[in-house]
Amino acid sequence: MRYIGWIAGAAAAALVAAGAITYAAAEDTPPTTKVPTADSADAGFARDMAVHHQQAVEMSYIVRDRTRNEEVRRLAYDIAQTQANQRGMLLGWLDLWGLPKVSADPPMTWMGMGDMPPGEDGALMPGMATNTELKKLNTLQGRQAEILYLQLMTDHHKGGIHMAEGCVAKCTVGVEKKLAQGMVDAQQSEIGLMATMLKERGAKPRDQRGLRLSRPATG
Repeated sequence: MRYIGWIAGAAAAALVAAGAITYAAAEDTPPTTKVPTADSADAGFARDMAVHHQQAVEMSYIVRDRTRNEEVRRLAYDIAQTQANQRGMLLGWLDLWGLPKVSADPPMTWMGMGDMPPGEDGALMPGMATNTELKKLNTLQGRQAEILYLQLMTDHHKGGIHMAEGCVAKCTVGVEKKLAQGMVDAQQSEIGLMATMLKERGAKPRDQRGLRLSRPATG
């Protein structure tokens, strides 16, 4: 229904607005008086989430070229803009702290998950799409592209939430913890929205796909 679609779009717009508020607050707040170390949770989260976010931005711009549905295009645009802004903040903090943007350690080492099996086919962290899945998204049109995007982004958000919760538990920089909690709240809401959008298209979220989210973040 058009009315339901309008509500979904409004909800997505509200989520990106909340992200913009978080972004502005973080910009105006000195990150910390004590610089984190390269192997800290603060630095690890910033590096890993910047990579995770970049794929969400990529997927969102792919689907905007594959469908004319305004509801999906609006959600994809909101996700792309919010996560691009947040990615810029995370990389900016690493610059401010004088820390490298890459690490020789495996992804999510800062969460105590560095011994996970290596990601397959480009999926470096839980929830990330594989190169094969991205190529498939690039071949689809219309409703098929919408469904695959919503399924991939749901998985992506679940992996991102797990990492953000890890930062909330382990990071020491106050403004970064607040940003991470904002990611959890916004992405949980978007997962609910995307489930509704999938149902409207006669589809549903996929199984967990071995996201390997069972190991909790340790303090």
